[in-house]
Amino acid sequence: MNSGNQIPTEKGMDHSVALLREGYRFVPNRLQRFRSDIFQTRMMGGQKALCISGKQAAELFYDNERFKRQGAAPKRIKESLFGVGGVQGMDGESHRHRKHLFMSLMTKESLKKIAAICRGKWQQSATEWETMDSIELFPEAEKIMCRTACEWVGVPLWAKDLSIRTKDLSDMIDAFGAAGPRHWKGRVGRNRAEKWIRDIVERVRNDELYVEETKPLYVVAWHRDLDGNLLDTQTAAVEILNLLRPIVAIARFVTFGALALYDFPQTREKLTHEDGQYVKWFVQEIRRYYPFAPFTGALTAIDFDWQGYHFKKDTLVILDIYGTNHSPELWTEPNRFKPERFKDWQGSPFDFIPQGGGDYDKGHRCAGEWLTIELMQTSLTFLTQDLTYEVPPQDLTYSMTRIPTHPKSNFIMENIRVK
Repeated sequence: MNSGNQIPTEKGMDHSVALLREGYRFVPNRLQRFRSDIFQTRMMGGQKALCISGKQAAELFYDNERFKRQGAAPKRIKESLFGVGGVQGMDGESHRHRKHLFMSLMTKESLKKIAAICRGKWQQSATEWETMDSIELFPEAEKIMCRTACEWVGVPLWAKDLSIRTKDLSDMIDAFGAAGPRHWKGRVGRNRAEKWIRDIVERVRNDELYVEETKPLYVVAWHRDLDGNLLDTQTAAVEILNLLRPIVAIARFVTFGALALYDFPQTREKLTHEDGQYVKWFVQEIRRYYPFAPFTGALTAIDFDWQGYHFKKDTLVILDIYGTNHSPELWTEPNRFKPERFKDWQGSPFDFIPQGGGDYDKGHRCAGEWLTIELMQTSLTFLTQDLTYEVPPQDLTYSMTRIPTHPKSNFIMENIRVK
């Protein structure tokens, strides 16, 4: 770590093009060049940003006294990925109240229910795949996750609408690190998805659509803010999409899991024959090893000093997620796929941050992280213990400059049979 007060600064007025060109390695490349865990750059129209990485940086970043989320996400991200008015952009007591809404849905009983739903969707889809010459796993997994999410949340999903609903949610995710057509597809998808969910919320509130009181759709539709008011229909739709969209995103992890089974065949043997512990390590290593979220941002809430550096209020700070999960200071052989590394891992909210860090209840760590792990375990157990298939020659590489990324061939599978 640079011990002086001067933050290493990248020359130039705007490095947004470099970010698009370097993708997941944008922040790690500069940290390595400056031999520092912090540097200053400019992006998104020349806005100054401080980029930080590592466990201590994560501990700082998730300090709610020093950082705020309101106003941190660029407008283009809200218009595609997050939506306007969602929990990600809230602070203080209002955030804790809204976050409690999401955490209340992540009970053990609820996770068991969604895992059972997910397994059923895999079974149904696999039976159809047996009649086909080949399938592409990534888009198929997205459909499975969309069906799973809608049934668990309580959102009606007609078979004829499956493709468009999946596409809209997928396009919203795909727009995160994109410019041009991918970004605009994400905005179109969000606008259409928000209208879809707004109509459903209104039907629930008008007693035109029955939904069980335990379903997330019911809970969000009737949720009241700190002033005792129902969420407006638009905000309720945004928060329901904040349940549906991340579940569809799990398809990326599942596809990378299939890739790991192919690239590291010894793991398949262990998943098939060892007890349930290995699948947990395997899932965690997928989340650490493969690129998913590259970084996340927040604004400083106050002036403060940290490790000899001065942070001014309202400065954009970028936390390097990918680099932290691949830091040689935190992980032995970080670029090696090794599920066993989690055997004796004690767990830390700041060194393993594929979906953010810090405290679940009070902070901005992803409320759906447990759900992600549950559905990954369910999906990968099905792929290894309930299915046989062949992997034909194809381009299984993935771009580190494309955010978010996935195998270029979408992982083609042939001769699929249900055991």
